[in-house]
Amino acid sequence: MPRPQRSPEAIDAIRTEIRNQAIDLIIHCGFNGFSMRKLAARLGIAAKTIYNYYTSKDELYLAILTRGFEHLYAQCLTAWHAHPQSPVNRLHSMGRAYMAFGLENANLYNLMFTWHVPKYNDYIGTPMEHAAHTELVAAMKVSDLFVSAIRDASGPENPLGDEDARFHMILLWSSLHGYITGMNNTLLDYMHEAPGELSDKILDTLMQNFEASIYATKRGPVKSLGVPTGQSGRQRRG
Repeated sequence: MPRPQRSPEAIDAIRTEIRNQAIDLIIHCGFNGFSMRKLAARLGIAAKTIYNYYTSKDELYLAILTRGFEHLYAQCLTAWHAHPQSPVNRLHSMGRAYMAFGLENANLYNLMFTWHVPKYNDYIGTPMEHAAHTELVAAMKVSDLFVSAIRDASGPENPLGDEDARFHMILLWSSLHGYITGMNNTLLDYMHEAPGELSDKILDTLMQNFEASIYATKRGPVKSLGVPTGQSGRQRRG
């Protein structure tokens, strides 16, 4: 008697379990030490069973990243819609959503942003280029959403241009990423007795700095006081 076909929900549950176990295995073995054979042993199934869901180690890895960026985007988009009347509060909420994702999914976040693992350019010209491009598109949707939020938060009368908005996105991401990484690798535990309690203060400070920076950007470059680069005013006056 033929085995009954699994429902789409059952198939999705199996694929999710494969991805979750793969993340844990990559943590212990590194990407280069990770293999489908080791994953199968961890799952207690035959390796050929995994190939029914993912054709290769790289396809599985790229699927993990793609799903991770899709989830991150969904959480940030929910934060976007939570404050339709206040672009500044919207950006603050998105920063909180990003931070929560990074702290609540530490291993996945590290795989997406921190560890030295293959990136899109490593797959150009290979059979996995299409899958890698899908992952790249998912990742860029997150950054583009923040660029749009930053442009809106800069004000409707004189919004930031693309280059300035992208610069502020990189500045904001670098700050959030630094805090998340410091929490995930416990380095902040050596710098503060309760670093987890700093999240609200860090977000508030980032938004204050953002608003001040936006104001400075709109005013244009500050006129030089004639002090050569690398030479302080005290040295010049002396």
